[in-house]
Amino acid sequence: MNSNDLTIRDDLSHIIFITGGTKSGKSEFAEHLAKEAKKLSYVALSENNIDDKEWQEKINLHRKRRPNDWKLIETTDLLNTLIKEDGPLLIDSIGGFVMESIEKEPKEWSTKMHSLISLLKNRKSITFIVGEQVGWSLVSEYKIGNTYIERIGELQKRITKISKDNWLAINGRAIKIDEISLEIPN
Repeated sequence: MNSNDLTIRDDLSHIIFITGGTKSGKSEFAEHLAKEAKKLSYVALSENNIDDKEWQEKINLHRKRRPNDWKLIETTDLLNTLIKEDGPLLIDSIGGFVMESIEKEPKEWSTKMHSLISLLKNRKSITFIVGEQVGWSLVSEYKIGNTYIERIGELQKRITKISKDNWLAINGRAIKIDEISLEIPN
């Protein structure tokens, strides 16, 4: 991808979605793609739990990779961030949005998910979204784990449908899935 690929066309969405498993390289690839965007805001969708040493190490690795001129927004409130921010965004990762709503009843979750999709579709600036693939392995023995897997799967399917480009990161490689896949009919 080069800077010409970041030109916004009116007939396409402005979303580039990068998904993959844990340690697949999805965040690094999203950061690589976003390097050409000017005045980018990096939206870190998580709470900063200072008591979790492993999480702090992961956050520090992400911070070291980011260019100094990127604005950092650490939040769990993605909907309000999308309302306030009109410039280029890199959202890492969409699983934080799911976790922020994990205790919500299905109807309330559905409403939040539809609000998110609507806000994303209406953005005029390029938006890079990182999402985690979690449904490829064991089924959780806990209800909350299965709720997370089902919700993130549904949300990411909807994000894929509205995205200009869709990428899968796996084992440190990126595959543009739009070029080698067919959309499954409803």
